[in-house]
Amino acid sequence: MLTLGVNIDHVATIRQARRTVEPEPIAAAVLAELGGADGITAHLREDRRHIQDRDVRLLRETVQTHFNLEMAATDEMVAIALDLKPDYATLVPERREEVTTEGGLNLLGDFERYCRVVEQLQGAGIPVSWFIDAQAPQLEAAAKTGAQFIELHTGSYANAKTETQQQRELEVLTKGTQVAIALGLRVNAGHGLTYQNVYPVAQIPGMEELNIGHSIVSRAVLVGMERAVREMKQAMFQESGV
Repeated sequence: MLTLGVNIDHVATIRQARRTVEPEPIAAAVLAELGGADGITAHLREDRRHIQDRDVRLLRETVQTHFNLEMAATDEMVAIALDLKPDYATLVPERREEVTTEGGLNLLGDFERYCRVVEQLQGAGIPVSWFIDAQAPQLEAAAKTGAQFIELHTGSYANAKTETQQQRELEVLTKGTQVAIALGLRVNAGHGLTYQNVYPVAQIPGMEELNIGHSIVSRAVLVGMERAVREMKQAMFQESGV
């Protein structure tokens, strides 16, 4: 069955806006799990703009489902992951000037180094997922690195301006999932998914997990984290309206 990973980065964004101690991302993770989250995701960025080192350490100790560490494929982050040993690591692109991750990682750009990163992490028992666009060359490269997972970037789907464009992007994601599975990869997806647009992606055959953060945290500000997570799972399976 399709599962939901809740990204708690933006709980930390609110905290860091005042450089204070609240809201506590760890508490948010606990409440997300109580609301039905199947996993917790946090992105430790190189600039530490939201999630901090202490957050990922505490999350590793407290998360009861599974903990997915999003990270850049840098020496610093690999060392942190090897010490932390998250349940799996999702490797993402980073640019300091971006507001949020703007697209999938280009695995063709530094392929040999990416292969070494996978070898380091998976050699330590940490399954690796690549955050990439649903393009055949990227999918093939991901499989060749030896990674077990990919996370398809759903931003183009989420940002589509018309129903026709959205349907076209959904077809790209569906085809990408099929290709990835044929290559032996397990498939997750995320970025920009909301209560309003999640259902079609949740219906893609072979999709294993959706990672969703901003929409859930935004809803949680109004109704609380537990309810926000429950409502997202309802939206994924269209059990009720939101």
